[in-house]
Amino acid sequence: MKISIGSDHAGYEAKELLLNHLKAKGHSVIDAGAFSLDSVDYPDIAKKVAEEVVSKESDRGILICGTGIGMSIAANKVKGIRAALCHDVNTAKMSREHNDANILVAGARVLPHELILEMADTWLVTDFLADRHQRRIEKISSIEENVLDGRTS
Repeated sequence: MKISIGSDHAGYEAKELLLNHLKAKGHSVIDAGAFSLDSVDYPDIAKKVAEEVVSKESDRGILICGTGIGMSIAANKVKGIRAALCHDVNTAKMSREHNDANILVAGARVLPHELILEMADTWLVTDFLADRHQRRIEKISSIEENVLDGRTS
């Protein structure tokens, strides 16, 4: 699987661990930064990863910042992205099964790095269940279309 991965400075160390972990498992990984502990603006990284996922340059994306909140907000501004801020293996699994999340988001300052690796492993092998959940994904897409068209209903 081809995965775009990105972090801000707070998530840099976790991203580096995850990047090496994913490569060791045979995944192709695009590193969108950060490339050091120097301060960067998380919206820039979130946008880059989200655009790589939407354009199909990557199959999925993973973002890491201090809490995951900023990255998830920024990534979800890109049309077609369903970025899920997850806190454990179960939420990571459910984000794929029920929500067809295409970006996993985690907080490096609130989760142990080992848990982030475990969450990513589970998230990457979990399929979307579709069925009744597909209808809900279509409703999310409809909201996105209406907002972009300037409609409120």
